[in-house]
Amino acid sequence: MTQRADLARLMDRLAVDALLTGYAVAVDDGAWADYLALFTPDGRADYRGAGGIEGPVGEVAGWLAETMRLFPVRQHLIVNRRIDVEAPDGYGGERAEAHADYLNPMRLESAPDGADDAVARPTAPNFVSGGRYAFTLSRTADGWRIRTVTVQEKWRGPGGFFAGE
Repeated sequence: MTQRADLARLMDRLAVDALLTGYAVAVDDGAWADYLALFTPDGRADYRGAGGIEGPVGEVAGWLAETMRLFPVRQHLIVNRRIDVEAPDGYGGERAEAHADYLNPMRLESAPDGADDAVARPTAPNFVSGGRYAFTLSRTADGWRIRTVTVQEKWRGPGGFFAGE
């Protein structure tokens, strides 16, 4: 391969990697407009492997927005990223697949009686899960976008690595 082809593939991989990071940040921050912008217009999300739903990304984003309200403290990590860009001509690709593991600590919180949300106190144990994402991606006029994401939870349980526990 030429240096030009190597550079094109590297740039694609970096762009896909940034998209995966954007996905985690959008979910953790509850930035649902940002989440939707990461997908192709026909994008789909499948969270059934983690107890959720599957469908067009717009419907799933609505479900996530409602569900994630139960977990106002969340910060999941996407690690061990494996990105394969299809580049039949050796240069930039039009499609890609990515697989990545995740660690997802969350905290259930609600305000005690008579208090506002600014002074919320834990009312349930911490929750943490881990699993794997499978993404299919396409290059669009606006850059790389997610066509599908499938979540396969492998384990879950109470946390224990938050401060004060």
